[in-house]
Amino acid sequence: MAYVITEACIDAADKACREECPVDCIYEGDRMLYIHPDECVDCGKCVTACPNGAISSEYKLAAEDERFRDIAVEFFDAFPDANGGAEDLGPVGADHPTVAAWETGGRT
Repeated sequence: MAYVITEACIDAADKACREECPVDCIYEGDRMLYIHPDECVDCGKCVTACPNGAISSEYKLAAEDERFRDIAVEFFDAFPDANGGAEDLGPVGADHPTVAAWETGGRT
């Protein structure tokens, strides 16, 4: 894993990051996007493309966002078909349970 999408993406997924990703590793959940930890090549193009500031290096996550590293890993464990290219798969249509239960406008 190299980059992690955090809370700022919940209910605000702009998807500009997907357009910049050279390896198509940013998958669409129901409420936010997720970077596949085994497919990301650490190029950083998604970081500058995100207008919400929702993407951080896994090594530079703010303390309150560290759980999003585990959320991404668990998301892809729960949806094993989400691999090999986000564009071909399309929206997954579900989220990690923490994201699905996230209250709009605040942390849970």
